[in-house]
Amino acid sequence: MSSISLHNISKVFPDGTRAVQEISLEIRAGEFLVLVGPSGCGKSTLLRLIAGLDELTGGSIKIGGKDADSLLPKDRDLALVFQNYALFPNLSVYDNLAFGLKARKVSKVIIKEKIIPVSQRLGLEELLKRKPNELSGGQRQRVALGRLLVRNPSIHLLDEPLSNLDANLRTSMRHELAKLHNEYQKTTLFVTHDQVEAMTLGQRLCVMNQGHIIQVGTPTEIYDFPEHRFVAEFFGSPPINLFKGEIQSVQNNSFFTNGSIQIPLPKDSDLSEREIELGIRPEDWTVHNEAPSHSLSATLQRIENLGDTRILHFSAQENAIIAKSELREFRVGRQYFLTPHWNRVHWFDLQTEKRVLR
Repeated sequence: MSSISLHNISKVFPDGTRAVQEISLEIRAGEFLVLVGPSGCGKSTLLRLIAGLDELTGGSIKIGGKDADSLLPKDRDLALVFQNYALFPNLSVYDNLAFGLKARKVSKVIIKEKIIPVSQRLGLEELLKRKPNELSGGQRQRVALGRLLVRNPSIHLLDEPLSNLDANLRTSMRHELAKLHNEYQKTTLFVTHDQVEAMTLGQRLCVMNQGHIIQVGTPTEIYDFPEHRFVAEFFGSPPINLFKGEIQSVQNNSFFTNGSIQIPLPKDSDLSEREIELGIRPEDWTVHNEAPSHSLSATLQRIENLGDTRILHFSAQENAIIAKSELREFRVGRQYFLTPHWNRVHWFDLQTEKRVLR
């Protein structure tokens, strides 16, 4: 297994586009790291730089402690699975799986010894004679993964490998990828814009935006302690409620107010008077039928019934609020009272958009 060390790397394309900007990152040997962010944030470019398919504009990359700048892609002991599978249409499944080993002049006997268990592992043993155009999308994706596993290099790079699959296939392939990593324990970088893929697959997540790394952490750290407003917005479905306002103090009582709503803060709040942004995830509201102390009055406008939970759309003055509840007895048009779970809310600086309190 190989670790990957990125030191201050940048990539500027000939048209002036700054795709990656002075990124430093340590990927531990054997870990599953997900590069996640919106389209165009630089995550696929970062993967190509590691693979050696694009040249660095600045900085350095080390693989397994060795300087990778002078290494050709074929000498970096890695393999890349693309979004479009990149299978050879004129070759059978067997020959697609064998292609990388044949290029390295591995004997036919050893190639067969490697292909058979992988094809069985991925359910491809009955498809080895078929051509890619005779396969479903899910089968083609398994062939692309199989080609990587037959070579089984130290580093596995996967660039949006599930985006062309339907929802059910994506779910089953996520499960398969997690099992494969648990079995092979190879250093894996997985690129996606899908927050569910990121949260369910990554041991750590590297959240990117506009060519920069915004935050690196475990799925729990990213979701529970977003270090930036962008991270808080990117993760969570339904999305986080965000309110721009200020902290005010009146007779030893503190309030968050944005002009149209006022929410009393707990007595032990250590926030001073200032302009600020409050973030509350939908699951971090408690919905009451009667008004407890320190609550916010809101009118229920719409209910989304998800079976096990209800997504509740409220209006409070000029503010739209989304809450999530496992309770079932709600009525559209009725007034309810909301209280936040204060130990789980998020505060962001209005200027920098960075987290204010841990």
